[in-house]
Amino acid sequence: MRGKIIQLLAIVAASACVCAIAPQSARARGDVVTMKEAFVPGTILVRTNERRLYYVTGIGTAIRYPVGVGRAGKQWSGTSYISGKYVRPAWSPPAAVRRDKPNLPKMIAGGLSGNPMGYAAMTLAGGQYAIHGTNQPGSIGHFVSYGCIRMYNEDIIDLYDRVSVGTRVVVQ
Repeated sequence: MRGKIIQLLAIVAASACVCAIAPQSARARGDVVTMKEAFVPGTILVRTNERRLYYVTGIGTAIRYPVGVGRAGKQWSGTSYISGKYVRPAWSPPAAVRRDKPNLPKMIAGGLSGNPMGYAAMTLAGGQYAIHGTNQPGSIGHFVSYGCIRMYNEDIIDLYDRVSVGTRVVVQ
């Protein structure tokens, strides 16, 4: 009997370790996929032409999310990092947006339906761009933004919980 209890405890302990180490599946639209390129686990990779964001979970594996990306003339590429994380962020339209849409208010409070940041936002170093949710889910999968990366609100919540300030972001 004592041997069976010890064996059961060993199985439970092993299961707990595996659960703590193994990456969680995305809670929303993300799919666990394999990658040919080698990125350090924890890196965020955005492939603009694919309109996909990859959160690297291990060597050769990632969670892939659909995203909306910069429209023609508003796209960018390079390496940055998460400089801030915000839930229900307020939004102040950047100068380029205000030029195109002069009737926008100077600021839209977080949580309001007109706020394009959605449920959460993670700013990128330099402050000009962010990875954020959206109040326009139909825009996901398209070239629609002024350079920010848009995600379904369910997906930004999932990614937000996985990353921290300082996370490397590569945009290709």
